[in-house]
Amino acid sequence: MRQIESFSVYKINQEVDFDFSPAEYSRFKYGSKNMARKFGYILADTFINKYSSILLQHEIIVIPSAFSHIQTASCLMESFFVDRLNLHLFNSGKTPLNQVKITRTTSYREDYGQMSAEDRFNLIKADKFHIDKSLLADKTLIFIDDIKITGTHERIIVKMLEDNNIKNNCYMLYLAELINHFLHPRIENYLNHYSVKNLFDLDKILINECFVFNTRVVKFILNRPQSEFKHFLNQKSIEFIRELFFLAIGNSYGQFEAYRTNLIFLQEIVKDHDLQMNNEPTLKTHEVAYTSSRQ
Repeated sequence: MRQIESFSVYKINQEVDFDFSPAEYSRFKYGSKNMARKFGYILADTFINKYSSILLQHEIIVIPSAFSHIQTASCLMESFFVDRLNLHLFNSGKTPLNQVKITRTTSYREDYGQMSAEDRFNLIKADKFHIDKSLLADKTLIFIDDIKITGTHERIIVKMLEDNNIKNNCYMLYLAELINHFLHPRIENYLNHYSVKNLFDLDKILINECFVFNTRVVKFILNRPQSEFKHFLNQKSIEFIRELFFLAIGNSYGQFEAYRTNLIFLQEIVKDHDLQMNNEPTLKTHEVAYTSSRQ
């Protein structure tokens, strides 16, 4: 019979006083590789201290939060978690961990952080999660996410396990967890946006820290007013703009009308650059516009 154990490093019990830095957490959610490393190491060290015997005696597979084309912030944290555990295994004469991806079928414009538990569940209950069962065998599974607020995401994972008759023992690991359920789930939104409220704030992370795109960052940029969006892009390299554009269309963000104007603007920049360089096929503007019909 499958056993599932949930574990978190930090407990959220009140609205203003936290055991971790909200400013650092917010920067992590908006692409700071430095903060992802810090939190990944903290999660790993805490896990090793409590579960070292399991780590050394069982074959482990680590699974980050589900994504389609663009990784989430917690995926980057998970990569550093794995690095830290692999170092522990290496020093103990053991083989490194394996990693498996959960794929999902739906991209969302909505921000979970502002929603109630019921709204979150209603939003994602129709989403399909898939994992390659053949890779799991009899291994112990560690699912990683950055925060547990309502438990909705965990419910979807458990449903995936049940639907696929996966009986492996599982650990659900979180950096932080809301334990005071008198607090509204929108406290997640407060934490997410603590340090980043506009593109000027995001720019501080790009300039001062190692930066990695994630789903939250891409959606945040695309959703800004066009004047702010254009001013932000004026200071960015063509490599940054190209990556932003192709991540966005790869994650089906072209289906959202709210992103369409900024996406087409990105596409024009990429097209103009390709024409100047004359070393890649040009892109047609209607290739983004067609997606709005899929809403």
